[in-house]
Amino acid sequence: MTLIFGHRGAAGTFPENTMPSFQEAARLGADGIELDVQMTKDGTVVVIHDETVDRTTNGSGAVLDYTYDELSKLDASHTFSEKTGFCTIPTLEEVLHWLSKTELLINIEFKNNKQKYRGLEEEVITLVRKYGLESRTVFSSFSQTSIIKCRELAPDIETALLYKFGVRIPWLYAKRLGVSAIHPNYKYIAAPVIWLTLLNNIAVRPYTVNDEESLRKLGKLGISAVITDYPDRAVRILRENR
Repeated sequence: MTLIFGHRGAAGTFPENTMPSFQEAARLGADGIELDVQMTKDGTVVVIHDETVDRTTNGSGAVLDYTYDELSKLDASHTFSEKTGFCTIPTLEEVLHWLSKTELLINIEFKNNKQKYRGLEEEVITLVRKYGLESRTVFSSFSQTSIIKCRELAPDIETALLYKFGVRIPWLYAKRLGVSAIHPNYKYIAAPVIWLTLLNNIAVRPYTVNDEESLRKLGKLGISAVITDYPDRAVRILRENR
């Protein structure tokens, strides 16, 4: 069964990485959500993709230069303000508190490959444990250092190798890192590689799969999950193959 993760919620139709977006993904029937975490100046783990607030809010500057109180005053509705009105940047704890009352899975991506956040992994693991979500959580990052650290600190929580391209034999690389899944850019992974990875008991969850042709093709290949901006589209197409 191919699972469906809403990329930053339902980012194709709602403001990414906000509570309305996550709630919409759940409403549409996604099996889980994917989100990104950064850290504020006062050590709060917040859910936002970019290292700066410029693209997705009405503010400017680095996330790390804001306290959470300051950050919470920014409007993260992005291009969907007419649909949703004012949206805050949520804390990871806010999302996990909500998610703990659902059956959703969660993929937490550590955005620390460019900006290094001291203690980010430890704080995220603490929050996941606080809400008892260990078995429903996957950690991923473009930073191998971060993923190795997560695996060492929390071997009971799944980790995944996140990459765009350049990994020729991903199942071997995944095993070497001690992770149980790969999250490749869907444009750069061929069917034989998907099959061989799955045969080696490594889950395959490509990102960000939005067009119908790709969703249908990947679903027929039996991939473990898709990460998509349009959970409704994925639900409609992949349910055909279930």
